Amino acid sequence: MASVTSLSDSVQQHLASALSAALPEAAGADPLLRRSDRADYQANGILALAKKAKANPRELATQVVSGIVTGDVIADVEVSGPGFLNITVADKAITSNLAARYADETGRLGVPLAAHPGTTVIDYAQPNVAKEMHVGHLRSAVIGDAVVQLLEFTGENVVRRHHIGDWGTQFGMLIQYLEEHPHELDHKESSAAEVTEVSGEEAMSNLNRLYKAARVLFDSDEEFKTRARRRVVDLQAGDPATLAMWQRFVDESKIYFYSVFDKLDMDIQDPDVVGESGYNDMLAETCRLLEESGVAVRSEGALCVFFDDVKGPDGNPVPLIVQKSDGGYGYAATDLSAIRDRVFHLKSDSIIYVVDARQSLHFKMVFETARRAGWLNDRVKAHQLAFGTVLGKDGKPFKTREGETVRLVDLLDEAVERASAVVREKAQDLSEEEIAERGAQVGIGAVKYADLSTSAARDYKFDLDQMVSLNGDTSVYLQYAYARIQSILRKAGEVRPVAHPELELTDAERALGLHADSFGEVAAEAAAEYAPHKLAAYLYQLASLYTSFYDKCPVLKAETPAQVENRLFLCDVTARTLHQGMALLGIRTPEKL
Repeated sequence: MASVTSLSDSVQQHLASALSAALPEAAGADPLLRRSDRADYQANGILALAKKAKANPRELATQVVSGIVTGDVIADVEVSGPGFLNITVADKAITSNLAARYADETGRLGVPLAAHPGTTVIDYAQPNVAKEMHVGHLRSAVIGDAVVQLLEFTGENVVRRHHIGDWGTQFGMLIQYLEEHPHELDHKESSAAEVTEVSGEEAMSNLNRLYKAARVLFDSDEEFKTRARRRVVDLQAGDPATLAMWQRFVDESKIYFYSVFDKLDMDIQDPDVVGESGYNDMLAETCRLLEESGVAVRSEGALCVFFDDVKGPDGNPVPLIVQKSDGGYGYAATDLSAIRDRVFHLKSDSIIYVVDARQSLHFKMVFETARRAGWLNDRVKAHQLAFGTVLGKDGKPFKTREGETVRLVDLLDEAVERASAVVREKAQDLSEEEIAERGAQVGIGAVKYADLSTSAARDYKFDLDQMVSLNGDTSVYLQYAYARIQSILRKAGEVRPVAHPELELTDAERALGLHADSFGEVAAEAAAEYAPHKLAAYLYQLASLYTSFYDKCPVLKAETPAQVENRLFLCDVTARTLHQGMALLGIRTPEKL
């Protein structure tokens, strides 16, 4: 694949060589180039360099300008203010660069792969066995999936991990109940074709019913409670019959999880699902290593790690408890064992945890413990990509009218329903089947985009009316921009998109072209910072610039045949960029809407 140098990189190179010619000691310095509303780009780096060299910044700027060759890439450079450079790029350079991107047969639009990719393990989408997924599970799944796509696009080797909650004392109660009521998890008799239809919902309703019944019995019947507690001991000791029943809960829950991830249009592979139980064999050794190295100490019988800066309200230190005084292991032992596995077995350079911000203190303590143990260091880093809460329209944490947490499935179904109504209203020539398919793509896209267009750390309001709106910063707006372009390309019939670098461009064409050209840089930045919202903002601006181009520049009725071809070409480059960018966010771009 031939990678294409972006216009801003080309301008940067021209500036850097003129700069080091004018001021040899400035070789390698950053001219601080950025997009500007006064010209295409502005470079502000000369002020600081002049100050360092004790030179007059305006004179140095003038000297740099005299060393810049204008022509193919740079059309014009002028000095403004105290020593800024305003740079205008040649029309020909914009069209030629986009033509090179357009010619990339890999579909990457000429975006280069990282020269030295590493290995990143990303821990996201972590539902709990035998429990319903609720709105809180949405963000980890959606943000994690987008970060995976972004990192893989840059060439990073990504290992996905879904750390499901599949272990703990609650299983004693569930397994004991199943032992005494053996048919509770049986599926209804039906043909194979029907099973897949009902299985996600049916699996969850079976689990829900069993969970509630077991809970009632556990709270009201002391003898059952004793049997359930004995069952926990059997489970931890690895009793085969108990493990077999535990596995039924895990398998039944997976049927349900996968049906929800499927609805979210997310690809979750079974080998990537490694729950808490996956680290059971490592727990004792993790504790031994921490105790022998002195990182953890015994305190009142429990194995603890202390921190100077973590204190409770009484001013006493609050430790991370790795092993309880009764010998049981807490989350910390599992999380530390997972770090060992990810560093030494999966050979990761970075480990990202896409976890609710309310868990920040726990992870801060876990990471610091792993650093003290030497498992994390300057070469291997762990990072919590902490996300905020999903709020209702009233700005309070999202609950049902009854004050319950909202079921994720209900939320997604409602989004699809709303979106289908929007699609049906706008649809001209779509069959019912197409409306249903597009409704799902628009509804799920709307939910994902609302989440991803907000910086992860911030809370966001879950407002379906806003999410499926055709106006404003929504995925529906982006999807309609894409579909509109496809419609124009279809109408063009025999006329193909062809780049014409010899043509002058209007302001709207230039703005669209320059923005489209910067896709690779934005994708790289969003990946490096684990910040999908930066890509979302870029795509919204791309669609907005396209709308303004569409309003001002007739495409099929342009003045000359060459201009028609060139504008079709600009349309198609924009569509391909939208399609690639939306795919990185996990959102579909239907060809017709």
